[in-house]
Amino acid sequence: MAQQSKTSSDVLDLVDEHNVRFVRLWFTDVLGHLKSFSINSTELERAFDGGIGFDGASLTGFNPVEESDMIARPDPSTFELIPWRPEGIDAVARMFCDIEVPGGLPYEGDPRWILKRALKRAADLGFDDYVIGPELEFFYFKSARPEGGIPEVLDEGGYFDLTTLDAGSDVRRETVLALERMGVHVSSIHHEAGPSQHELDLKASGALSAADDIMTSKIVVKEYAVQEGWHATFMPKPLDGVNGSGMHLHQSLTRDGKNAFFDTDRPTVLSSTAKSFIAGQLRHAREIAPLYAQWVNSYKRLVPGFEAPVYLSWSRRNRSSLIRVPQRQSGESGGARPELRCPDPACNPYLCLAGMLQAGLEGIEKGYELPEPMEENLYHLGPDEMAQRGIEQLPATLGESIELAADSELVLRTLGEHTFRRFIELKRQEWDSYRVQVTPYEIESFLPVL
Repeated sequence: MAQQSKTSSDVLDLVDEHNVRFVRLWFTDVLGHLKSFSINSTELERAFDGGIGFDGASLTGFNPVEESDMIARPDPSTFELIPWRPEGIDAVARMFCDIEVPGGLPYEGDPRWILKRALKRAADLGFDDYVIGPELEFFYFKSARPEGGIPEVLDEGGYFDLTTLDAGSDVRRETVLALERMGVHVSSIHHEAGPSQHELDLKASGALSAADDIMTSKIVVKEYAVQEGWHATFMPKPLDGVNGSGMHLHQSLTRDGKNAFFDTDRPTVLSSTAKSFIAGQLRHAREIAPLYAQWVNSYKRLVPGFEAPVYLSWSRRNRSSLIRVPQRQSGESGGARPELRCPDPACNPYLCLAGMLQAGLEGIEKGYELPEPMEENLYHLGPDEMAQRGIEQLPATLGESIELAADSELVLRTLGEHTFRRFIELKRQEWDSYRVQVTPYEIESFLPVL
């Protein structure tokens, strides 16, 4: 179904036209896990009028049992048929929902609302939208629970390979066609650098639509892998010694329908707005790290030598920098769409984009100065030289990252007090659970000699 603006009336007509029997209401918990429950299509008018109540006590990050009543209000603009379900009769559709509390107020723990609040701040500063072009990397494996604990790859292909080495090309094609039918435009897709690793590049759109598209893409990729008997994963670092999976995000703010980051009168084509925005993201990158690198495993991807950026710098060509400004032909506004390279696709995209936007807007509001670009390969510099140049690194572990976030006024404002407290609590629990484990590495390395 072609992407278009839909009203509740349009949705009711589409339900009749396509014989939709069930509608899945989608939303995420604070950690970005997709949640859903289905309603009969005859309940749609009621859902649009007052939302559908559900018990949020058992959802991660939602209210405790004594305050568990929640309301899911479907967003009609996100209505799409689910292509892997029957067509013609008893069809199934989905809509993303905004979560409310009884009385109709937004629920402060709803990640979608947290992103909307960040977009409201941008609007108050005169910007139309925050435009995001996501690039999602992922792996296909033969099983989700491999024998011996090492995932079994499907091929030994490399970057841009188009040979029989790329065992996933047919499934990728079916995935893209399904995404197109769900209104998600895929600009390109290819085999990535790692064995059995792939990348989906989505067409740039407003941040809220982009976050919805990311969630849709992840479930569609997984669904079509399952149909083949495979397992698709967006885990940041599933294989030792191989590049991990990132989610590079190309970004710009628009004003009066035009790219506010673009200035033809400047040699770099970056406007003063763009420079302050980038400076804001660089200055706050360490404290917002848990929003774009959310898991213990995320920090095993963010290490030097595997194309994952760890240094707080920007460049025009250098991919070892945290932010890169891709070069375009002269006069193209697309050349002013800085690419943030540290996020990974396992994060909650609503919280990730909210944190990125709030950090950039902080730079604009406070007039941060952008340092000079670092065009050399920073992986070749030693710690002393990095320190002399004043180049900081991202946190090395989730434990370090979450304590920086816990002390951050910016993260508190981004998430709101309710979500901030719950998110920090959950991440501390994850880190504590991880750090007390005795790993096979420790047994092999230390048991014989200590």
